[in-house]
Amino acid sequence: MVKLLVVVLLFGIIFSLFSGLYWLYRERGAGERTVRMLTWRIGLSICLFLLLLLAFRSGVITGYSQ
Repeated sequence: MVKLLVVVLLFGIIFSLFSGLYWLYRERGAGERTVRMLTWRIGLSICLFLLLLLAFRSGVITGYSQ
């Protein structure tokens, strides 16, 4: 379940990044949509970081063991 959520968040981050690039090119930097898309990317990145941190702390994700 966590793996699926990580993949979905990564795809969302990539989508918002390219969407921001599209709107930056389309509106020549004068629009608000570029900022909104990049804000979404930052929010999704923070959510992904927190999810990975919580999964590691709860033991769902483990570190390397030798």
